[in-house]
Amino acid sequence: MPIEKVNLREKLGLFSDHWSPKIVGHVNDAAVKLVKLQGEFVWHHHDNEDELFLVVHGRLLMKLRDGDVWVEPGEFIIIPKGVEHMPVAPEECHVLLFEPSTTLNTGNVQNERTVADLQEI
Repeated sequence: MPIEKVNLREKLGLFSDHWSPKIVGHVNDAAVKLVKLQGEFVWHHHDNEDELFLVVHGRLLMKLRDGDVWVEPGEFIIIPKGVEHMPVAPEECHVLLFEPSTTLNTGNVQNERTVADLQEI
């Protein structure tokens, strides 16, 4: 299999929808995903998966039950499994997610923002 580099700016230019992660690579059993965020998401948690959120562009407010954390461009936050959280992006924010391939974007919540079949770009 050929080794290919991934240009985040190019991949982010391929879509405009919000809260719908796209797979851009795989590392062992984990997926590397890109997502554009804007507005508030939903409070949720993941029973079995940790999540890494790396901010590429914009600012991300990660709401947690015990306090909120701002994540700036070039910074990341890891949300351990079982921790309830709600991502908020007051303005459009681009995020790289690193998480197990089985991770559902809305975790324990099923609603209109749940994306079960992720697109690979």
